[in-house]
Amino acid sequence: MAILETQDLKKIYGSGETAVHALDGVSLSVESGEFVAVVGTSGSGKSTLLHMLGGLDRPTSGTVTVDGRALFALKDEALTIFRRRKIGFVFQNYNLVPILNVYENIVLPVQLDGRQPDRGFVQEIVETLGLESKLERLPNNLSGGQQQRVAIARALSSKPAILLADEPTGNLDSRTSQDVLGLLKITSQKFSQTIVMITHNEEIAQLADRVVHIEDGRIVGGDRA
Repeated sequence: MAILETQDLKKIYGSGETAVHALDGVSLSVESGEFVAVVGTSGSGKSTLLHMLGGLDRPTSGTVTVDGRALFALKDEALTIFRRRKIGFVFQNYNLVPILNVYENIVLPVQLDGRQPDRGFVQEIVETLGLESKLERLPNNLSGGQQQRVAIARALSSKPAILLADEPTGNLDSRTSQDVLGLLKITSQKFSQTIVMITHNEEIAQLADRVVHIEDGRIVGGDRA
């Protein structure tokens, strides 16, 4: 069953002869529990696509459906709530809150939603990502790889329908990158977590279940929509 679908997604910046078609009719389908890598060079439209999939920006036309809900049929406040509950994000720059310790960062999305964390589930995530001894530490006392593990744990803590990873190893060395990507793969399998990862690196993309290529705002291989 498809947990994520886009239909004829377009994003145009500007107008007339100077218009830039960042996305030019993207149709994509991702199955529940699938780990998909979207690969493209700088300027190919992959980051714009991620922002649309996550409801962070509205398209010029087309639809994005996550877990049966059409994202852009929702008003801004409802979209914010849906995004918080159903979409997890892992960014290149980690985006951890520096004054919160590791555990507090992990459970923050759940608490912002006014809910109590599922402590058993959080513990399972923490153990899977090897963070048991780091829970009291502040982010600036962690290595880049450890911070990205915390970011992955935070993204998983709300049990999202999909997890979106934007160049998650962009700031890491090659060995740490492999460790982090291996953990992403493990979490995808262990928690049946749907993951869409944006990357420019073909080698990194091969760890995914399926590789989708994007060029000039169009899918050119790997789609099933």
